[in-house]
Amino acid sequence: MRILGSVGEPINHEDYVWYRHYIGSDRTPVVDTWWQTETGMHMISPMPGVTVGKPGAAMSAVPGVFVEVVNDEAQPVPNGSGGYLVVTQPWPAMLRTIWGDDQRYVDTYWSRFPGLYFAGDGAKKDEDGDLWLLGRVDDVMNVSGHRMSTTEIESALVSHPKVAEAAVVGATDETTGQAIVAFVILRADAGEGSDDIAAELRRHVANEISSIAKPRQIMVVEELPKTRSGKIMRRLLRDIAENRELGDVTTLTDSTVMDLIKDNLASTKPGADED
Repeated sequence: MRILGSVGEPINHEDYVWYRHYIGSDRTPVVDTWWQTETGMHMISPMPGVTVGKPGAAMSAVPGVFVEVVNDEAQPVPNGSGGYLVVTQPWPAMLRTIWGDDQRYVDTYWSRFPGLYFAGDGAKKDEDGDLWLLGRVDDVMNVSGHRMSTTEIESALVSHPKVAEAAVVGATDETTGQAIVAFVILRADAGEGSDDIAAELRRHVANEISSIAKPRQIMVVEELPKTRSGKIMRRLLRDIAENRELGDVTTLTDSTVMDLIKDNLASTKPGADED
């Protein structure tokens, strides 16, 4: 193999290292790419043989593509800061409209920042100016006035040796506005799900990020709902976190996953607050 790719979700540090070590034998480059069906081509990606990759970073735009991370006023943010990922200039494969609905095309991609293409993803620049994808801005939570990325908390969870995979969503909370709810798949040697594991994981997230990032609830599940392209369907997990009726599940690879999650929740309790 000459190259390994990662798409669909921002890749976290632990997965990147495992991927390169066990699949790439510590010598095959990993490219975590950002693009969309709508863009028609890769837009952000490390360049194997040209750039040095960082585990979890998408790095920079491919030649001929111009992207920026901006704030609410559409001004570029400095290195070390996060914001909204936009494309600032036309590119060869750009879409021109949505079939039969020109106004929807304008409203969806060009209304938030006039003159800039914005499809709803957040990103941050590190101190070197390299790009780290944060996922959909819809997945950025406001917890007691603190804006937190689901990707950041998921990365903290999977850095724990007992966690194989994690998905985080924000649920309505009367006290904090939004509360963090995590769904985790444990490794085979982690033992059965228990309140002790939930408490252990909450402490781990607090140590990795801060106490404000501790999930209100951690649910141990066997599978996560994913589309055929590998994207986690967080809206379905939000439905469960807020005890709502499930939305459309037709795009899932396996819709029975939601039944498995419901079965798991019958024996999973919210973790107790701990400092």
